Amino acid sequence: QVQLLESGGGLVQPGGSLRLSCVASETILSSDPMSWYRQAPGKERRLVARIRSGRDPEYADSVMGRFTISRDNAKKTVYLQMNSLKPDDTAVYYCNVRENGMHYWGKGILVTVSS
Repeated sequence: QVQLLESGGGLVQPGGSLRLSCVASETILSSDPMSWYRQAPGKERRLVARIRSGRDPEYADSVMGRFTISRDNAKKTVYLQMNSLKPDDTAVYYCNVRENGMHYWGKGILVTVSS
């Protein structure tokens, strides 16, 4: 069973940047998608970005042009670079891997955008 550990969250002012990292406990095939989701208070968990080999990264409309997803397969890590952060980006961010039809989730990390 894949275990995922997120890091890099915290408090940032509007307009600021953060980079989230998610390390997997085992090697993930490049063809298996790695994703970031987020869940704001009182709202459903939603896809933020997804990356897999052979396809362009996918982004939610709300983060297009501000967030960038990347992965380092040798380090078993997926990243989410978040720029021009807004208060609406405040949420718990979850790392997700889909492997052999199974979804694996990290425990989540809080990102708070506030002045």
